[in-house]
Amino acid sequence: MIGERLQELRKDHGVSQAQLAELLGVSHYTISSYECNRSDPDDNSKIIIAKLFDVSVDYLIGLIDEPLSFNRNIRSVSLPQSFTKEECGDVLDYIKYLEFKKSKINE
Repeated sequence: MIGERLQELRKDHGVSQAQLAELLGVSHYTISSYECNRSDPDDNSKIIIAKLFDVSVDYLIGLIDEPLSFNRNIRSVSLPQSFTKEECGDVLDYIKYLEFKKSKINE
């Protein structure tokens, strides 16, 4: 799982295997090995990768499917696991409503 996510993140951010290898202090062959799931980065490397691409380590290793920011703050909201996709959509719709309401007040 980590290999596919790493490759996708790296490509989406326009980072070459060689550039990532330099940041992690490994060879580009090692990065290729990670991306082919032949080996896994050590924990410190996972943290560096998560910070670099601003995703959680949980997302990187496949525990969650939502690429939450590594730098979560008070504005990050975690919805209950029991929420259905529809309920999550309702939350997003409500946020859009609040943004609309705020824009009308500021006019």
